Amino acid sequence: MMNAVVTGASKGIGKAIAEKLAREGWNVAICARNAAALETARIAIQQQNPAVTVLAIQADMGVKEQVLSFASQVKTAFPTIEMLVNNAGIFVPGALHQEEDGLLESMMAVNVYSAYHLTRQLLPMMMQQKQGHIFNMCSTASHKAYPNGGAYSITKYALLGFSKNLREELKPHNIKVTAVSPGPTLTASWEGFEAPPNRMMPPEDVANVVWAAYTLASQTVVEEILLRPMLGDME
Repeated sequence: MMNAVVTGASKGIGKAIAEKLAREGWNVAICARNAAALETARIAIQQQNPAVTVLAIQADMGVKEQVLSFASQVKTAFPTIEMLVNNAGIFVPGALHQEEDGLLESMMAVNVYSAYHLTRQLLPMMMQQKQGHIFNMCSTASHKAYPNGGAYSITKYALLGFSKNLREELKPHNIKVTAVSPGPTLTASWEGFEAPPNRMMPPEDVANVVWAAYTLASQTVVEEILLRPMLGDME
């Protein structure tokens, strides 16, 4: 049975990806900061397929020690890891000159450093297997500056750079790297933003695209995926 790791999977895109993988017969390790939300997600994911293992570990991905602890528990539970989805992230809009001091540092910790540290911990297993697929959940903010993007956009540009560098490094090891950049998606990040639901993408669409990219031939890799609502971004 295949094993996957999905961070920030208590809701939204991460939860949709974990549910999709469970339906496809994969064991899934997930994490989130909120214990209650994490348990609710674990139950929902398990209901997709009672035969798979759903490992739910509470962890704040903005804290390096907790990232390393999460990685250690995953490596103990799973003998192999075929997929890693670095999805954990926080979104706080605001202009650079108006943001609270320390916002960039806290967002970098969750949006970039967590992916860096977790990937480094799990890569030796993938290298030994000579296979694996890493998905980094970037954003349309990784490609285009926009008003009130602020520190968030900086972190998403950085995550895309991390993905590109990782892709080059892992070619000899037969490990695929895909940067996924969704535009406005119907998730908790957009709570309080008034927009018709049919104006935003469902998180299940992102999950289906991730699965489609994974299932391609071993000699094929989708390096970047850019998804937007049909009518474009909302600014």
